Amino acid sequence: MRRHLPLARRLAARYRNRHEPLEDLVQVASLALVKAVERFEPERGRPFVAFAAPTILGELKRHFRDTSWAAHVNRGALELALQVQGAVEELSRQTGRSPSVADLAVHLELDAERVLEGLEAGAAHYADSLDVAAPGADDDDARAATVLDHLGSEDAGYEEVEMRGSLGPALARLPHAERQALALRLDHGLKQSEIAARLGCSQMHVSRLLRRAGERLRAELDPQLGGAVDPEPSGELDRDGGPGPGPERG
Repeated sequence: MRRHLPLARRLAARYRNRHEPLEDLVQVASLALVKAVERFEPERGRPFVAFAAPTILGELKRHFRDTSWAAHVNRGALELALQVQGAVEELSRQTGRSPSVADLAVHLELDAERVLEGLEAGAAHYADSLDVAAPGADDDDARAATVLDHLGSEDAGYEEVEMRGSLGPALARLPHAERQALALRLDHGLKQSEIAARLGCSQMHVSRLLRRAGERLRAELDPQLGGAVDPEPSGELDRDGGPGPGPERG
């Protein structure tokens, strides 16, 4: 095994790329060498290298097929992607250019749609970091824009839609005066003094309306706060600007 470790390293180096660390490939190849030694039968008269090399290469290919994909791909799509990738490499060596979909279809005797499926599945083989330099940027420039810099930012509108969806039913259950004061405050951005002038009541009463509306909404969204709402009535406003009379109390 020690004598043939250089063979394992040399075969692993064939598959070296920027996505897969060479150390990992050497480990896979070394474990494959162990299997080759265990399975080798000297009495057959076959040289050990002729038996070990295909075993090591098979384990390396299996490693790329089964463990090196960034996203889970079903077995059929995975095998198709590897088949198309192998054809791309072979035709590129033969012609000196990247083959077209039609070239790959003729070479593999497949429909163009199947070739496209294989190319799309192959795109899931590796994932690049969002911190790498964006296409066209200078890799040596520390200030170069990254891929993340070119991605869209989070849209705050979704959060607003979710908030409105949660608050909508609770707002509908607010007493009319509280709902009216809250709408003038939040939707129109009016000050409490301006709301008081609109509603024909005192600024202090507007403050109470807004406070109770907030308490009711918190209680609606969190049932544990249900007992925290001020029981003071907040019905329609009377002519003097104060709250209307509440229910009679014994």
